[in-house]
Amino acid sequence: APVQVNSTPLASQRKLPSYSRTTVSQQNHAAPQRQRASRIVREKSLRCEGSTGGYSQGVHVPKSIHDVDNGKILGFGADLAKEHPGFLDEAYKRRRMDIVSLAKSHTFGEPIPRVEYSSSEVTAWGTALRELKALYPTHACKEFLRNWDLFEFREDVVPQLQDVHDIIHAQTGWNIRPVAGLMHPRDFLNGLAFETFHSTQYVRHESQPMYTPEPDVIHELLGHVVMLTDPNYCHLVKCIGEASLGATEKEIWHLTKVYWYTVEFGVVKEGDSIKAFGAGILSSYGELEHMIDGSPILEPFDPSMAQPKMSYKDGFQKRYFVMDSFEQGCRLLEEFSAGLVRARK
Repeated sequence: APVQVNSTPLASQRKLPSYSRTTVSQQNHAAPQRQRASRIVREKSLRCEGSTGGYSQGVHVPKSIHDVDNGKILGFGADLAKEHPGFLDEAYKRRRMDIVSLAKSHTFGEPIPRVEYSSSEVTAWGTALRELKALYPTHACKEFLRNWDLFEFREDVVPQLQDVHDIIHAQTGWNIRPVAGLMHPRDFLNGLAFETFHSTQYVRHESQPMYTPEPDVIHELLGHVVMLTDPNYCHLVKCIGEASLGATEKEIWHLTKVYWYTVEFGVVKEGDSIKAFGAGILSSYGELEHMIDGSPILEPFDPSMAQPKMSYKDGFQKRYFVMDSFEQGCRLLEEFSAGLVRARK
């Protein structure tokens, strides 16, 4: 997710508007609407699937993480797009490909190759860490703050994926698997079903340490890694993954949007304020400030409803979907995902 610096003074903690508090607190009254919406989604799924046993034709359904293809990479490759800060830097592109080759040669279950990060890469990491951790106490959710110290992040050392994998696995049983770049949505979501998060290892361009147009290891470490030590969060993410196994293309697109508005840009209610748990917010100084400045639209989280278009190239998010609590959000997503899975049987 794009990460940008916003140098405006820190805004006071944002209060939830009254309509959001009322809507979120009246979940029992909204339950029939959610059930009808879920039924419609399931019926549409069944019509799309026809007589293929609940799976769309030609869809490979993995039985384990070893069956998940992490080699189909989308977006940025050796030839970066013109808007990428490293587009004209040939040395940077060669460096990226060297690091990418480590992920391509990795076999799941073997130790993750260690990267000897350069001084410029360490500087980029340190800058992002220093700026972002100043906002976490007031902007991040309690689950993030509770597990932050497990990692003992330092500005002068870029953490190795194997080391953070060991911490995560000890806490929740989840795994980190290196990947060469942005994966195909189906493959990435499938990996979540097997409690595996695919992570890049390369670092953004040194000229813009607070910005990346694609996932990089700074985004992964500061956005995703800490939350993967929380059991409720991991359950939420796994629900999305399990729903993606054998899903139709239409369902994959819907689940990708659900993932976007939760795992990447999710917010949760704490008292009368909202706090971030999505990686796209937690890894972005500007997005963290934007979240509480009063401009984004706040709506109750409901995975069964049609999700708006994902926005990542036109500035910060225009809306966030608020979970009444982390546990409540997990229950809603579990019910929705389980409904999709049942409908295919």
